[in-house]
Amino acid sequence: MEGEKDMAKILVLGGSRYFGKRLVNLLAGSGVHEVTVATRGQAEVQFGGPVTQLRLDRTDENSLREAAAAGPWDIVYDNICFSPNEALAAARAFQGRVGHYILTSTLSVYKLGKVPLAEADFDPYGYELKLGDKQAFDYGEGKRLAEAALFQEADFPVSALRIPIVLGPDDYTRRLHFHVEHVQQGLPIGVPNLDAAISFITSAETAKFLAWLGETRLTGPINACSDGEITIGGILRLIESVTGKTALIERETAPEHQSPFGIPTSWVMDNTKARETGYRFEALDEWLPELVRHIAASELKE
Repeated sequence: MEGEKDMAKILVLGGSRYFGKRLVNLLAGSGVHEVTVATRGQAEVQFGGPVTQLRLDRTDENSLREAAAAGPWDIVYDNICFSPNEALAAARAFQGRVGHYILTSTLSVYKLGKVPLAEADFDPYGYELKLGDKQAFDYGEGKRLAEAALFQEADFPVSALRIPIVLGPDDYTRRLHFHVEHVQQGLPIGVPNLDAAISFITSAETAKFLAWLGETRLTGPINACSDGEITIGGILRLIESVTGKTALIERETAPEHQSPFGIPTSWVMDNTKARETGYRFEALDEWLPELVRHIAASELKE
């Protein structure tokens, strides 16, 4: 039957919040897949559909092996791999036990300077593999080495989803919230380059794209971001228009007032590969104004 053919046994590593939780809800809510989420189990999480929950210590290879042994898995989504040691542990633990492994990676694997950045601008297959835990590397290098470890060492098909900063009303990092709050409260915002452009994606579309990637079984590195880009100055002008207040912009401020979007030069992704494979991204200028309005209204209520 049609439904049976499409059914997949899916494991999500790290699905208790943000786009990971959205992905679990999307997969479980479809009524098609058998979904298991593995988290640290530190808080009870409610999902919008039938979900099996496992307790997992992502830094412990024995814990990973226990999760792998609950398979075999058609798809594993790994949202919480930040180092080559963690990636190599997964390559060993899931050997022969997964059909498709999808690593959530990042725009941060790319160096600043080239615009736009395509998948070929960082080659994990030829990148020199170094060992180390999360603490040994900055975020970007940890993700570069995690990609390199999986693509070079895993015996199963791997995808690396490279995403920019993820925004949404459920953003626990509150990076866009920071800018709205600062404008509303008349606080200074440190921005080194107002003309630097940046890519974004929503938490909802990140989950939707991950689900699509699992269906298409597209492997290798792949960029995902909303169509379009915006400068940091453009974001602040948008917030000004929504709030009716003027942003207090400075090149340098105290650390607590430095913009989380404050980059020295443009950092923009090319999503052509995904679009040519058939995915249609949302337009940044269609969802960002509404999100700013939502955050501004929420901040006024608090």
